[in-house]
Amino acid sequence: MMKIRQSLLLLLTAAIWGVAFVAQSAGMDYVGPFTFNCLRSFLGGAVLLPVIFFLDRRQESSPGVSRKERGSGGRTLAVGGVCCGLALCLASNAQQIGIQYTTVGKAGFITACYIVIVPLLGLFFGKRVGVTLWGAVLLAVAGLFRLCFAKGAEGINQGDLIMMAAALLFSAHILVIDHFSPLADGVKLSCIQFFVAGILSGIAMVIFEEPRWDQIRAAAAPILYAGIFSSGVGYTLQIVGQKEMNPTVASLILSLESSISLIAGWILLGQGMTLRELSGCGLMFGAIILAQIPVPVRKKRE
Repeated sequence: MMKIRQSLLLLLTAAIWGVAFVAQSAGMDYVGPFTFNCLRSFLGGAVLLPVIFFLDRRQESSPGVSRKERGSGGRTLAVGGVCCGLALCLASNAQQIGIQYTTVGKAGFITACYIVIVPLLGLFFGKRVGVTLWGAVLLAVAGLFRLCFAKGAEGINQGDLIMMAAALLFSAHILVIDHFSPLADGVKLSCIQFFVAGILSGIAMVIFEEPRWDQIRAAAAPILYAGIFSSGVGYTLQIVGQKEMNPTVASLILSLESSISLIAGWILLGQGMTLRELSGCGLMFGAIILAQIPVPVRKKRE
């Protein structure tokens, strides 16, 4: 039951992020990538402050929780928040830069390459991947190929290459979360990572961009969606949903954002889908279902 609940939380996260690709693309018509991510990150962190206040008040009123237990893990929380924030800053800014040079649907699918990178990186940290999950990864790769390379290798542009770098960085972000989420409060960890990402993006904004208030006002709607839903709600659901969840399974569920981004681009931006792209969506959905099939553990002979 717990696995189903965690999977549904990650599926909701994928839906929020899939629609967010449209908002991210629309925001680039008015502001630069660092400005967009700076504002969305601070907004995402600010949204979580009242949530943290409410949860802390409820915890204080709980008779079974001591003051020592409530104050424990502060250093781990701080270190985890900074590490997650740094990884999120690098990944989200690479994605935001790349989305300027490619389509919404293609950006979503190339970003979803982390479904392959996560298990490969996880091997270096002792994360074992079963045969079923590797089969799901291969099935998802086939889906991504049909979605992203419909015109062959010559169809890859500058934005696609940047998105591939973003996929690698998001893979690192997933593994960092996998390490810290069982050790610290998920909502507080998410809040800290947003403020860290916002500060770092703000520094880059001052150095590389010249934001104006009229541009920010024009991009208000995309920034609000990306900040409140994609950042504040989405990344928090990711942290809570990934808790005690196999990171490869988590990445496969989250990769559904690519299919949702293509559908959102079709409905909201009028970008059509070919039969090849639809078949790619079907392959990716099949990979996600396959990843959820429980595999019996074989007992060692004594």
